[in-house]
Amino acid sequence: MASWVLMAASLAISCAASAKDWSTIRVGIDATYPPFESLAKDGSVVGFDVDLGNALCAKLKARCVWVQTSFDGLIPGLQARKFDMILSSMAATAKRREQIDFTDRLYRNQTRLIGSQKAALQPVAAKLAGKKIAVEQGTVQETYAREKWAPAGAEVVAYQNYDQAYADLSTGRVDGVLMDAVQGKQGFLDTPGGAGFAFAGDTVYDPRIMGDGDAIGVRKSDADLRAALNGAIAQILRDGTYRKIEAKYFSFDMYGK
Repeated sequence: MASWVLMAASLAISCAASAKDWSTIRVGIDATYPPFESLAKDGSVVGFDVDLGNALCAKLKARCVWVQTSFDGLIPGLQARKFDMILSSMAATAKRREQIDFTDRLYRNQTRLIGSQKAALQPVAAKLAGKKIAVEQGTVQETYAREKWAPAGAEVVAYQNYDQAYADLSTGRVDGVLMDAVQGKQGFLDTPGGAGFAFAGDTVYDPRIMGDGDAIGVRKSDADLRAALNGAIAQILRDGTYRKIEAKYFSFDMYGK
């Protein structure tokens, strides 16, 4: 009997030692993507994703610690345990699911092309031959442009962030920028630098490339964190927290059906 008691006690200690403590959750973010995530004047991260993340952490009685990196460094950083989850306007695509897991959907976004109002660009492969199209490295927009437009003769130019892409669009170094529609509107078209530019044509979409909405990325080994976050997402949708945060940034439904 004594040996069984000792074994049970040893197992309990082992489980307790291996249990993960989620009282502090490190969150990977690329803070160059307003209104979803950007830097305030004091250097803190702000935006829709940041408010959502802090609300989710509050439901879990945890503290969010925001860790900045480039967008294409988010998945490698998660896998290297530099942070515990990714919350940075990341689409939950099949390709990304090969590397990491995702929570339930946080919202849906649309992809559109921006160009000069005088250029009459159209987001159609045959009409983009010889054009330089800017994208952000590691995004679904980069994948889309390389798969759909590059074979027809478009030159896809990848940037570390969209601020660099917008700067080159303004000076004519590229002909168009492909990005999330909300970010393109609020981060560029609605700013003084966006004068003379507009969305070109309709939205572009391929479910295989772009997935079915943006979500939080977690390591495959952290199923407990994923389950906890899904519970918290359900809570903020149910109690009105989500809509209150949404109303700070948008006049339309970001969650989608």
